[in-house]
Amino acid sequence: MSLWEYIEDRWDLIVFEAVQHASMVAQCVLVAAVLGVLIGLAGYRHRRVAALATASAGVLFTVPSLAMLGLLIPPLGLGVAPSVTALVLYALLPIIRNTVVGLQGVDPSLVDAARGIGMSRRRSLARIEFPMAWPVILAGIRVATQLTMGIGAVAAYVSGPGLGEQIFSGLARLGGANAVNSTLTGTIGVAILALLFDACLMLVGRLTAPGGLISRSRERLAGGARA
Repeated sequence: MSLWEYIEDRWDLIVFEAVQHASMVAQCVLVAAVLGVLIGLAGYRHRRVAALATASAGVLFTVPSLAMLGLLIPPLGLGVAPSVTALVLYALLPIIRNTVVGLQGVDPSLVDAARGIGMSRRRSLARIEFPMAWPVILAGIRVATQLTMGIGAVAAYVSGPGLGEQIFSGLARLGGANAVNSTLTGTIGVAILALLFDACLMLVGRLTAPGGLISRSRERLAGGARA
């Protein structure tokens, strides 16, 4: 049986697993983005706090994915819970690091100008610093998405949802009928999803920066100074 015939014969199952995979990655990246950005916001003004947060996420990131998933089985069991937990933990590092780097890289003179026209620290962060740091933060989210997409396939090791089932099923019976087709189907499916997600995030980046959020931030400063 050819690869195309294999896909046609199991089309409904493959689409279902692809939707599961995409949903799992999207939700995990969303959770990691919220947590990572909040952690970055809390620590970017204090270099020791930022270094500690980045180092902690880095330590988690260095744990091999199979080991991480295996360690999560005793407290969380099999299935969705360990898969989602592992993916969120792996996605934190690039988001935290880029949030800190992006916010620390904002021109200090613009921050001083915002404070000089009466903006509070929170207002300056929300209307000036965060919009200017957004492109760097979004780049971290893009990296986290690609990492999560690949590691999500490994989640099949703990009976997690997604296209990893196709890959692990094929690898488990190499030499048997359709083993290669199954592995290729899962691998190609993950690659296609990764490209689609990255294209969506690139579109978000074009719609929100630099001509949008950043230029509006500069306009707010200019308007505040004139007032």
